[in-house]
Amino acid sequence: MSDKVVHVSSADFESTVLNSKEPVLVDFWAEWCGPCKMIAPALDELADAYDGRAKIAKVNVDEQRELAAKYHVRSIPMLLVFKDGEVKAQQIGAVGKAQLAGLLDKALA
Repeated sequence: MSDKVVHVSSADFESTVLNSKEPVLVDFWAEWCGPCKMIAPALDELADAYDGRAKIAKVNVDEQRELAAKYHVRSIPMLLVFKDGEVKAQQIGAVGKAQLAGLLDKALA
């Protein structure tokens, strides 16, 4: 796993995600989720590729139930792109690296 992927909890979600100067792609996931594991390598690669321009963060829905409820996570993986403290894009389900990069590129445009 890339050391640039940040694991966030409700304790540091505001400082890491909502107050971030750059866009943040947040992956709501769980250990038992097969599709979540499938997209993990792509997220690692994106964390490296977008280093300094955007962040990749992960929220474990089993450990952070209040965050999952706040953002209406009903199916995982669910990816949200935050910019300036607001959700700018959403992707539900496993998709390829190119589609995830597209979400970030839109937020950076």
